[in-house]
Amino acid sequence: MARDPGRPLRADAQRNRDKILATAVRVFTEEGLDAHLERIAKEAGVGTGTLYRNFPTREALVEAAYRNEVARLCDAAPELLAELPPREALREWTYRFIDYAGAKLGMADALRAAVASGANPYADSRTMIQSALSALMEAGAAAGTIRPEIHPTDLFAALAGIALTSAAPDQRDQAERLIGITLRGLEPEPPSARPGA
Repeated sequence: MARDPGRPLRADAQRNRDKILATAVRVFTEEGLDAHLERIAKEAGVGTGTLYRNFPTREALVEAAYRNEVARLCDAAPELLAELPPREALREWTYRFIDYAGAKLGMADALRAAVASGANPYADSRTMIQSALSALMEAGAAAGTIRPEIHPTDLFAALAGIALTSAAPDQRDQAERLIGITLRGLEPEPPSARPGA
């Protein structure tokens, strides 16, 4: 029997669900459409019955795993701002964005299959990510570490471009260098560099 989505989970059930989703991202990234749900359950340390109670179909699991990655990325923005100065919070978040993009790239075949079945794993994800990025950039602008005229959609586009070319694990160094270059471009110009200064 499938779980009632409106009913809150017990703490142990939530832990199991979280383990399933984290394992699913890794296994779908490694194996794509060939991933066996039984392997996901085993590596998550749960029974197949637990997996199917939470996710009755492969498509439901793929969609939930992807949405969980989006939520983790977006939830990180306020957490990072509470722990770090805005400049460092933004830098750390951009690294997490590359991790998210790498997972999305690895799950591409599984996500395409989910979409073909009628699921919509991408619903609201772009809006959620841009909202998180906006909060980080607004904090940076308020702190004087980011030029206020730069729009979050521009940085999102730059990060998406970096992710397209450098999201694979073996390209992490390049991704971090490109992020560094991009973030330096957000910094206000020193007074001596401004015309008429």
